[in-house]
Amino acid sequence: MGPLLFSMIIKNIFWDVDGVLADLNYAYFHFLKNHPNYKNQYKDLKWEDLDKVLPINPKYGALDLKCHPTLGEEMDKDFCHSPEFFENRPLYPNVIDTLRALDKAGYRQFTLSASFDPEVKRRFLNKLLAPITDFLTIECVGHGQFLHDTTKEGKFLECFKKYDLRPEDTILVDDRIYNMYAAINVGVLPVRMRCPFTSDLPNELKWIHEVHNVTEVKEWLDKKEYFKLSLPEQKKLQD
Repeated sequence: MGPLLFSMIIKNIFWDVDGVLADLNYAYFHFLKNHPNYKNQYKDLKWEDLDKVLPINPKYGALDLKCHPTLGEEMDKDFCHSPEFFENRPLYPNVIDTLRALDKAGYRQFTLSASFDPEVKRRFLNKLLAPITDFLTIECVGHGQFLHDTTKEGKFLECFKKYDLRPEDTILVDDRIYNMYAAINVGVLPVRMRCPFTSDLPNELKWIHEVHNVTEVKEWLDKKEYFKLSLPEQKKLQD
């Protein structure tokens, strides 16, 4: 990873959706309990045991159907092609009001959400986030084949050019650990969302600020606490 040089003023926010704005774990839980292919096996699944069915891959840092020990690919395919389950992910509390407040404060806001089919995901997000699409720009990217691929990095670079943005003025709010690296690689400041079942950051990323909801993101921006993430302090924390 190269050094990060952040602006003194953050102007742009890229939001991941699943696990940040919307509750993907809720969708997974109801999918496992109710999909015809899995309901017999998981009809008695309890919420608190969700991570036992879907062990958290350290590079993901959050739940994912693909992490099921034997049925990951099948589950992911069935989930993505079942709108009744795929779209069953409610927004977390205060998302609409908080993003509106950030818009009034002058921040440009985008989604940077990955999916098996970006067009399908875009249509869904336009419906889910309909109250705020007057200012929220919906951007989606297709899933890559591997954790270490550069699909999200490439979409960042495309958005910088398309919307005339500077990476040093930009943050990404995301729950997945591999997306922390993607942000860093393109010069964007990552902010980690700790939704239920997320795992700790690796030691080399401990300097990244963590939040538990979108309200905490706004409070952190209001206080300009990202000033603390100067390059020397990052280096000190990484050492």
